[in-house]
Amino acid sequence: MRIGIDLGGTKIELVALGPGGEVIWRERVPTPKDDYEATILAMRDLVMRAEGQLRDRGSVGVAIPGAISAKTGLVKNANSTKLIGHPLDKDLAVAIGRPVRVANDANCFALSEATDGAGRGAQVVFGIIAGTGIGGGVVVDGRVIVGANAIAGEWGHNPLPRPSHDEIRGPPCYCGKRGCIESWLSGPALARQFEESTSRALIATEIAQAAERGDAAAKAMMEIFYDRFARAIATVVNIIDPDAVVIGGGLSKIDGLYRELPERIMAYAFTPEGPTRVLKNVHGDSSGVRGAAWLWSEEEHAAAIKG
Repeated sequence: MRIGIDLGGTKIELVALGPGGEVIWRERVPTPKDDYEATILAMRDLVMRAEGQLRDRGSVGVAIPGAISAKTGLVKNANSTKLIGHPLDKDLAVAIGRPVRVANDANCFALSEATDGAGRGAQVVFGIIAGTGIGGGVVVDGRVIVGANAIAGEWGHNPLPRPSHDEIRGPPCYCGKRGCIESWLSGPALARQFEESTSRALIATEIAQAAERGDAAAKAMMEIFYDRFARAIATVVNIIDPDAVVIGGGLSKIDGLYRELPERIMAYAFTPEGPTRVLKNVHGDSSGVRGAAWLWSEEEHAAAIKG
């Protein structure tokens, strides 16, 4: 079997997948607060309980809100700051007595959807997580592209492409720069823009719903949002030319994305021969933990469980 762990700021989720990708075990526990060693032990205990109940041994992959630095072997860029500066993969490997794969949660989302989700059968998949932040991952031939600095797919911190005069400076981003795609297209960013324009406080999905009902102000805001989203994706299309773009996160619930984006992306991309496929995720909130389980290839998986 394959074991995937999603290490979040408030919860740790484990799933065990059977040979066909079916979920045969699932358990969630609270994430120990501000305690790295307790977090390692909590993940160890989840693995031991699952394997004890299922009487089987699995390869283990972990999705984290950050990345393992190729230069230092330590966690970096994690919004769960207690993880930063620790060799999480090595520490967990010692705790459970076998190798562990650790990857960014957006990469795990992309891998899950490319393996047996919306992008199944596609050679190149670009996975987008759009919610409180904007992240992404690239999967080619079933393998995640990590990159020399473990930041491949982090399109949310590129500047918004083709900015109008009013967009050139852009809003500040938490990363310290201005005008990042995330600062324009995240759920909180859309809500802020709408409130500044209308003095009405709605969350992103509510704005989209109001637009579908014919609310003039919401329609105008969503028109701008779809245009910006298409510009942002078109730059990715020009670089990796994905067979499919799969959207996850809270904003993936906005049905207009799948209707509005393909033709708009085609208008901005370089001489496409047809619209890019923009797809809603299949596995929802489970995509990250499922993708963690798929981090091992078939050959690597067999070797890992022999340990």
